[in-house]
Amino acid sequence: MCGIAGIFHNSPNSVTNERIRMMTDAIAHRGPDGAGSWINEDQHLALGHRRLSIIDLSDSGHQPMHYAEGRYTITYNGEIYNYLELKEMLTKQGYEFVSNSDTEVLLALYDAKKEACLNLLDGMFAFAIWDSREKTLFFARDRFGEKPFHYAYSPGECFIFGSEMKSIWAYGQKKEVNNKMYYRYLAYGEIMHEEDLAETFFEGIKRLKPAHYGKIGFPDLTLQIQSYWTLNRIAIDENISQIQAVERFRELFLNSVTRRLRSDVPVGSSLSGGLDSSLVVCAIDHLSLGNHRQHTFSARFPGFSKDEGEFMNKVITRVNASAHFAFPNGNDFLTRLQEIAWHQEEPFGSASICVQNDVMRLAKERNIKVLLDGQGADEILAGYPYYFYSFFRELKKGNRTIFNTQLSEYHKLSGNGNAHNVYPYSFKTRVKNTLPDSLVRQIIRTKRKIDDLKDPFINRDFSQAYRVDGSKWPINPDTLNLSLQQSVSGSGLQELLRYADRNSMAHSREVRLPFLSHEFVEFVFSLPAAFKISNGWTKYLMRLAFKDILPNEITWRKDKIGYEPPQQQWMQNKAVIDFTNSMKEKLIKDRILSAAILDERPDRARSIYENKNWQILVSGMLF
Repeated sequence: MCGIAGIFHNSPNSVTNERIRMMTDAIAHRGPDGAGSWINEDQHLALGHRRLSIIDLSDSGHQPMHYAEGRYTITYNGEIYNYLELKEMLTKQGYEFVSNSDTEVLLALYDAKKEACLNLLDGMFAFAIWDSREKTLFFARDRFGEKPFHYAYSPGECFIFGSEMKSIWAYGQKKEVNNKMYYRYLAYGEIMHEEDLAETFFEGIKRLKPAHYGKIGFPDLTLQIQSYWTLNRIAIDENISQIQAVERFRELFLNSVTRRLRSDVPVGSSLSGGLDSSLVVCAIDHLSLGNHRQHTFSARFPGFSKDEGEFMNKVITRVNASAHFAFPNGNDFLTRLQEIAWHQEEPFGSASICVQNDVMRLAKERNIKVLLDGQGADEILAGYPYYFYSFFRELKKGNRTIFNTQLSEYHKLSGNGNAHNVYPYSFKTRVKNTLPDSLVRQIIRTKRKIDDLKDPFINRDFSQAYRVDGSKWPINPDTLNLSLQQSVSGSGLQELLRYADRNSMAHSREVRLPFLSHEFVEFVFSLPAAFKISNGWTKYLMRLAFKDILPNEITWRKDKIGYEPPQQQWMQNKAVIDFTNSMKEKLIKDRILSAAILDERPDRARSIYENKNWQILVSGMLF
């Protein structure tokens, strides 16, 4: 886990040691264990690196790293979890290695397979490899987008890249707000553009999409980018039995955890009290046969109704973990928020990001460099209540007997009726469900445009200049898998992964996610919907597969909370209120907000009022 940066320019005067070092210094928090830079002999390319030592702590793992008598040079951020298996395969093919690092394995694999190497990697990564013979720069990002890669490109002139946008600004790129994205955030609360995940909140800077790679050659500096992996072609295995599915599910997940425990530094776990992080902790204990006392890191809110301490303690007691707790409060909320905004670079959804940041800080204080976490499980295993929409829609179009049985079981489990309002019977909803998605989207767009014209929140001139429609994902997907595919490949998971990357790297920690093994995910997507949701339970197969190692209260837990802090209380801090009000006045002066925002009162619509205040607060921190 590290930070990377690079300059590829047709003018040698623009490629200097000073510039590349300024770029890596801007992201020194990503790699405090070492720094390196390299310029090719033609002085058209510079690669920079900040190192966080995790595997092979010796100087042999130093980057930028050269390979094949200097033909290839790499700057790389991430972990290749199956590097030992790949190294064995390459050794049999005649490749030799001088280090124990996964970086050298990646270089050898690229030499052997070129861009096809990406299909063999189980890991999280963002890297760039220079081929001095072909005079091409190859760069890639992992399938799910766990590791970031940002770039600024001027056709025929230059290609500047970095783990974070700070590096690109340090190079000299102007920091100019993308007002269309800003509008999306203010009007719809959108943090990413669903239809173009490459777009950022800053003009001239793009992000490489997950599961994509690119090439750019010298001297023409023509950029080519394309996808190398997708979920939409995975066929459903209708013949697999539940017993077979449970066995394979368990095997693949435990294998994923095993690989993600490979490290030359201490490894711990983030524990929230929910099913996903609890399973990670219990799986580690199961694999070690209880012979290793692991470290867990959690956030607590004593006295708050959504404190998860009761469930955390059940897991901690079960595995006899050495537990560490952070106790976030609102006393220094504004100061912490400003620091977090600097690291995040773009808007974030709630104060839960601050809680995650505190957990990472705690891990740093306890000298645990690597944390396993449960992110990704909700998106691949239908962990959120809204997945019931697609689930019941799919069943209704299939076997009506199964549909009626499942709906009845859902009602029984939810207590009395529609607990999450996931299958409403109102006339309005029935009409909506019978209309084509394209017509529903058009109706929503028209309504939003009408709402924009009478919305007192945004300045009319700003709205007319930068107004765009909200993202247009299909409404109520016909199948559960399509809904899950949208979650995994869309903005929802991307936002969570960006939060985790920036929060962990702010404290020079590494987060590893066992649920995002692509082999495991592909298997889950090959399963029928009833294996993921059944009898009213989300994540049904996971509960069955690991009920023997999880506390029963966690296995069959119905509520879902996660790290939800007392944000409403924190927002009432006088310093936060004063800062928010000052930002309102500034944004009114800048003709971004309307003066009518000053007339908003919480008693009119509390949720809308609080969301607006959060957006204004975060905007003030970032822009």
